[in-house]
Amino acid sequence: MKLAGSMCALVTPFRNGVVDAAALEQLIEFQIENGTTGLIPCGTTGESATLSHEEHHHVVDLTVKFARKRAPVIAGTGSNSTSEAISLTQAARNSGADAALLITPYYIKPTQDGLFAHHMKIADAVDIPQVLYNVPSRTGISISPETVARLATHPNIVAIKEASGSIDYVSQLRNMSEITILSGNDNLTLPLMSLGAKGVISVLANVAPRLNAGMIAAVERNDWETARQIHCRTFPLVEALFCETNPIPVKAALALMGKISGEIRLPMTPMSQKNLPRIERELAILGIISR
Repeated sequence: MKLAGSMCALVTPFRNGVVDAAALEQLIEFQIENGTTGLIPCGTTGESATLSHEEHHHVVDLTVKFARKRAPVIAGTGSNSTSEAISLTQAARNSGADAALLITPYYIKPTQDGLFAHHMKIADAVDIPQVLYNVPSRTGISISPETVARLATHPNIVAIKEASGSIDYVSQLRNMSEITILSGNDNLTLPLMSLGAKGVISVLANVAPRLNAGMIAAVERNDWETARQIHCRTFPLVEALFCETNPIPVKAALALMGKISGEIRLPMTPMSQKNLPRIERELAILGIISR
């Protein structure tokens, strides 16, 4: 399995308070038809923190079913509880997921030794490729490049989704380890690929999968000018998609596109009327919706 290219951090569509399986199937078809190379259910963008365990398993099951092996499924299975993360990761493996995405334990703020022990225990317990996920703005703690390099010696720990927003972090990590680096921030995908990142786990791909895949394909054929043009063209939409807490804006965008109901779970609230026209304008500029 190759972890590279434009991979989509899928939203979880809801309708009347429950997972909307029909909408999820359509979203997955939209992704695969437009060049997405990996599907990530139950991540931050998928509102994993508000899903029950039953719903979490259901969304992973559905994603595996709808993907039909046309793109790898990298299931979000992280938790601030090591035992819970093991349970979610084992369930994802049993569902047929191709890999697991494991967020750095949030709120607890463990030491680097604690982070190392947490990820090693999961990697020892579940024989599935595992992607570390460093996003200190969400978790309150960053996994250091040195700790990542130590973890990368485990055969099940194969990549990191890097969302610290630091170019220095990626430069340091690249000097320490050959682990596969995936951008976790759409605004930094192109810069990180210049440092050797292999792709992105993307929010933007939910609404502009073909453009996102096209940028990465341009890098892969060493056409940096085309990649830069696509980056600059999509950058205002990327900014708009993070003008409120993710996934509020991307769900609003998908609703404007007619792909989901736009329903979001508390404590998330719907997109503010102040910012909604901004999303609509940027989608229209790119031709994703009609004006």
